[in-house]
Amino acid sequence: MNRLFQPATMPRGAQGMSLIEVMVAVLVLAVGLLGIAAMQSLALRGGQSSLESSQAVMATSSMLEAIRANPTQAASYNMGKTCATPAAGTTRVSNDKSAWVASIKTMLGNAATTCGQVTNCGPGLTCTVTVFWDDSRGGADQGGSSRSLAVETQI
Repeated sequence: MNRLFQPATMPRGAQGMSLIEVMVAVLVLAVGLLGIAAMQSLALRGGQSSLESSQAVMATSSMLEAIRANPTQAASYNMGKTCATPAAGTTRVSNDKSAWVASIKTMLGNAATTCGQVTNCGPGLTCTVTVFWDDSRGGADQGGSSRSLAVETQI
Protein backbone atom coordinates (compact mmCIF):
# COMPACT_ATOMS: atom_id res chain seq x y z
CA MET A 1 0.00 0.00 0.00
CA ASN A 2 1.15 3.49 -0.73
CA ARG A 3 2.26 5.73 2.20
CA LEU A 4 0.07 8.53 0.92
CA PHE A 5 -3.11 6.73 1.93
CA GLN A 6 -1.97 5.43 5.30
CA PRO A 7 -3.31 7.18 8.41
CA ALA A 8 -0.78 9.21 10.36
CA THR A 9 0.24 7.63 13.60
CA MET A 10 0.30 9.69 16.77
CA PRO A 11 3.50 9.80 18.80
CA ARG A 12 3.61 7.40 21.68
CA GLY A 13 2.69 9.59 24.76
CA ALA A 14 0.40 12.10 22.97
CA GLN A 15 -3.19 12.19 24.08
CA GLY A 16 -6.17 14.52 23.51
CA MET A 17 -7.97 16.64 26.13
CA SER A 18 -10.31 14.86 28.46
CA LEU A 19 -13.95 15.84 28.92
CA ILE A 20 -13.21 16.99 32.50
CA GLU A 21 -10.58 19.47 31.29
CA VAL A 22 -12.98 20.92 28.71
CA MET A 23 -15.76 21.27 31.32
CA VAL A 24 -13.42 23.06 33.75
CA ALA A 25 -12.34 25.48 31.01
CA VAL A 26 -15.98 26.22 30.12
CA LEU A 27 -16.79 26.78 33.81
CA VAL A 28 -13.91 29.26 34.22
CA LEU A 29 -15.03 31.10 31.08
CA ALA A 30 -18.66 31.24 32.30
CA VAL A 31 -17.65 32.68 35.69
CA GLY A 32 -15.55 35.32 33.95
CA LEU A 33 -18.40 36.32 31.64
CA LEU A 34 -20.81 36.58 34.59
CA GLY A 35 -18.33 38.89 36.33
CA ILE A 36 -18.13 41.11 33.27
CA ALA A 37 -21.94 41.27 33.08
CA ALA A 38 -22.15 42.28 36.75
CA MET A 39 -19.57 45.04 36.24
CA GLN A 40 -21.54 46.34 33.23
CA SER A 41 -24.71 46.53 35.32
CA LEU A 42 -22.90 48.42 38.07
CA ALA A 43 -21.42 50.85 35.54
CA LEU A 44 -24.85 51.56 34.04
CA ARG A 45 -26.35 52.26 37.47
CA GLY A 46 -23.46 54.56 38.35
CA GLY A 47 -23.83 56.38 35.05
CA GLN A 48 -27.54 56.99 35.67
CA SER A 49 -26.81 58.28 39.16
CA SER A 50 -24.14 60.61 37.78
CA LEU A 51 -26.53 61.90 35.12
CA GLU A 52 -29.16 62.71 37.74
CA SER A 53 -26.59 64.54 39.88
CA SER A 54 -25.51 66.62 36.88
CA GLN A 55 -29.12 67.45 36.08
CA ALA A 56 -29.69 68.53 39.68
CA VAL A 57 -26.69 70.89 39.44
CA MET A 58 -28.12 72.39 36.23
CA ALA A 59 -31.53 72.77 37.87
CA THR A 60 -30.12 74.65 40.87
CA SER A 61 -28.13 76.89 38.55
CA SER A 62 -31.21 77.71 36.50
CA MET A 63 -33.13 78.78 39.61
CA LEU A 64 -30.21 80.88 40.84
CA GLU A 65 -30.02 82.60 37.44
CA ALA A 66 -33.76 83.33 37.59
CA ILE A 67 -33.26 84.92 41.02
CA ARG A 68 -30.28 86.94 39.74
CA ALA A 69 -32.39 88.15 36.81
CA ASN A 70 -34.96 89.54 39.28
CA PRO A 71 -32.81 90.74 42.24
CA THR A 72 -35.37 93.18 43.66
CA GLN A 73 -37.74 90.26 44.28
CA ALA A 74 -35.10 87.80 45.57
CA ALA A 75 -36.82 87.42 48.95
CA SER A 76 -40.03 86.36 47.19
CA TYR A 77 -38.30 83.27 45.79
CA ASN A 78 -38.00 81.69 49.26
CA MET A 79 -40.06 78.53 49.54
CA GLY A 80 -39.97 75.51 51.79
CA LYS A 81 -39.49 71.98 50.50
CA THR A 82 -42.08 71.75 47.73
CA CYS A 83 -42.90 68.45 46.07
CA ALA A 84 -46.06 69.50 44.23
CA THR A 85 -45.71 71.88 41.30
CA PRO A 86 -46.98 75.28 42.46
CA ALA A 87 -49.60 76.93 40.33
CA ALA A 88 -48.31 79.58 37.97
CA GLY A 89 -49.62 83.02 38.83
CA THR A 90 -49.55 86.49 37.45
CA THR A 91 -46.11 87.40 38.76
CA ARG A 92 -42.71 86.54 37.38
CA VAL A 93 -41.70 84.97 40.71
CA SER A 94 -44.66 82.56 40.82
CA ASN A 95 -44.07 81.60 37.17
CA ASP A 96 -40.36 80.99 37.85
CA LYS A 97 -41.13 78.79 40.87
CA SER A 98 -43.75 76.79 38.97
CA ALA A 99 -41.53 76.29 35.92
CA TRP A 100 -38.55 75.32 38.07
CA VAL A 101 -40.35 72.65 40.11
CA ALA A 102 -41.96 71.28 36.93
CA SER A 103 -38.56 71.10 35.22
CA ILE A 104 -36.85 69.21 38.07
CA LYS A 105 -39.72 66.73 38.11
CA THR A 106 -39.27 66.21 34.36
CA MET A 107 -35.47 65.95 34.49
CA LEU A 108 -35.10 63.76 37.56
CA GLY A 109 -38.19 61.60 37.12
CA ASN A 110 -40.31 60.05 39.86
CA ALA A 111 -42.50 63.09 40.30
CA ALA A 112 -43.73 62.01 43.75
CA THR A 113 -40.33 62.23 45.43
CA THR A 114 -38.65 65.02 43.46
CA CYS A 115 -38.79 68.29 45.41
CA GLY A 116 -37.22 71.73 45.42
CA GLN A 117 -36.43 74.27 48.13
CA VAL A 118 -35.15 77.86 48.11
CA THR A 119 -34.07 79.40 51.41
CA ASN A 120 -32.44 82.51 52.79
CA CYS A 121 -32.72 84.57 49.59
CA GLY A 122 -32.65 88.31 49.83
CA PRO A 123 -30.39 91.26 49.14
CA GLY A 124 -26.96 90.66 50.65
CA LEU A 125 -27.81 87.14 51.82
CA THR A 126 -26.43 83.76 50.81
CA CYS A 127 -29.23 82.09 48.87
CA THR A 128 -29.50 78.28 49.09
CA VAL A 129 -31.25 76.24 46.40
CA THR A 130 -31.78 72.54 47.16
CA VAL A 131 -33.06 69.72 44.96
CA PHE A 132 -34.27 66.43 46.47
CA TRP A 133 -34.81 63.27 44.41
CA ASP A 134 -35.04 59.49 44.60
CA ASP A 135 -31.90 57.73 43.35
CA SER A 136 -32.96 54.16 44.05
CA ARG A 137 -31.80 53.09 40.57
CA GLY A 138 -28.27 54.07 41.58
CA GLY A 139 -28.35 51.52 44.40
CA ALA A 140 -27.26 51.74 48.02
CA ASP A 141 -23.60 51.76 47.03
CA GLN A 142 -24.17 55.02 45.09
CA GLY A 143 -25.45 57.01 48.07
CA GLY A 144 -28.78 55.40 48.82
CA SER A 145 -32.22 56.13 47.47
CA SER A 146 -32.76 59.59 48.95
CA ARG A 147 -30.40 62.20 47.49
CA SER A 148 -30.20 65.96 47.73
CA LEU A 149 -27.99 68.63 46.28
CA ALA A 150 -27.71 72.15 47.70
CA VAL A 151 -26.01 75.11 46.05
CA GLU A 152 -25.33 78.34 47.94
CA THR A 153 -24.47 81.66 46.38
CA GLN A 154 -24.48 85.36 47.14
CA ILE A 155 -27.19 87.25 45.27
